[in-house]
This record gives sequence, C-alpha cells and structure tokens, in this order.
Amino acid sequence: MITIYTDGASSGNPGPGGYGTVLLYKNYKKELSQGYKITTNNRMELMAVIKGLAALKGTGHQVTVYSDSKYVVDSVEKSWIWNWQKKGFKGKKNVDLWQQFIPLYQKHHVRFIWVKGHAGNSLNERCDELAVIASQSHHLETDHGYTPS
Repeated sequence: MITIYTDGASSGNPGPGGYGTVLLYKNYKKELSQGYKITTNNRMELMAVIKGLAALKGTGHQVTVYSDSKYVVDSVEKSWIWNWQKKGFKGKKNVDLWQQFIPLYQKHHVRFIWVKGHAGNSLNERCDELAVIASQSHHLETDHGYTPS
C-alpha cells in the first residue's frame, strides 16, 4: 500500500503557486514540491497528485491519495472525469493536467480520500507547507498549460 498526501497553493489565483506531495511506502518517505510563476490553486492541487503518481515505479500498486481538494477528489471519486473525457473535455479547465492524470491513474488501483485542510492532519499540513515554500521560491517555473480565462 502506497499513501500519497497532496496540496496546492496559489496566491492571487491566478498568481504564483506551488504544489507539495508526500509519498509514504513502508518505512520510506519522499517529499516533492515545485513552484510556478503564474497558475491557479486547482491546477496546483491536481499537479500535486500527478507528480505523486508519476513518482511511482511499476504498475498495479494499491494507492490511497489524501487531498483537501474537493475539485480533485470529487472529480475522480464521483466519476466526473470520465464523462468529461467522453465529451473531449469541452468547456472544462485544466484539460492538459487531466489528460496527464488519466493514464497515471489507470496504471494503479487508486482511491481518493478527502481531508479537511488546515485541520491538524500533520501530513496534509506538511504538503501545504511545501506548496507555500515552493510558491515563494526564487526558482519558479512556467506553468505551460495555464491559460487565462
């Protein structure tokens, strides 16, 4: 069983943003984060999940993703993304990220659990901390998929 905690942050929305991801497997812990010059909170929430899943080696893992993003959790757990995909994501935002997410998701047995943000869950708080630090870094990348509304 692999556990992934994720969080994203963006100031200004759009504005500078970042993601934080913590992966847990047995006695191993890995932290990932990156900041971007201009992005949105929802993009960073989804990016955190993508980066966590992309870091997994092999296929067929049992994965539990903990996220405080209703946008991400409900989109998957309520199967909205499959209808969006059937309709070519017409009228949806963050299509580039959803298209990256789907094949990563399909490589494993993934379930999502929503956690309340800023409610004392230490690993969710760590992801938030990683995301905020990344968003304030002097080494911000360009979020090439971000397009202003």
